[in-house]
Amino acid sequence: MTVSMVHIKEKSRRKTNPSLVATLLAARKQKAWLALAHRLSGPTRLHAALNLDQIDKQTTAGDTIVIPGKVLASGTLSKKLRICALSISTSARDKLKSTKSEYVSIFEEIAKNPKAQGVKML
Repeated sequence: MTVSMVHIKEKSRRKTNPSLVATLLAARKQKAWLALAHRLSGPTRLHAALNLDQIDKQTTAGDTIVIPGKVLASGTLSKKLRICALSISTSARDKLKSTKSEYVSIFEEIAKNPKAQGVKML
């Protein structure tokens, strides 16, 4: 899949969420994050909404996971993970504390890890 930075820039102009626009701008500057920028620049209704039990099934302990959407609280998490997402529900954040997992925004992860090393996108 070829991802055009101009295409992402044009789509990001239509976005009204300031944190999403900042994330798109940061992702567009890093080649490793272009696929994520392309996915986030699309319609919001196509963004992922994953429950904790779905995340638990698809991961192993210690993973860094990027979810281009929202993390929801249905189910439980049995592993320590680092979850990067656009947003997270309050109850999901509380459940993450019980497994000592960490939540950061995608923007923060792009700033900390510009080469996207060790990141798994769900």
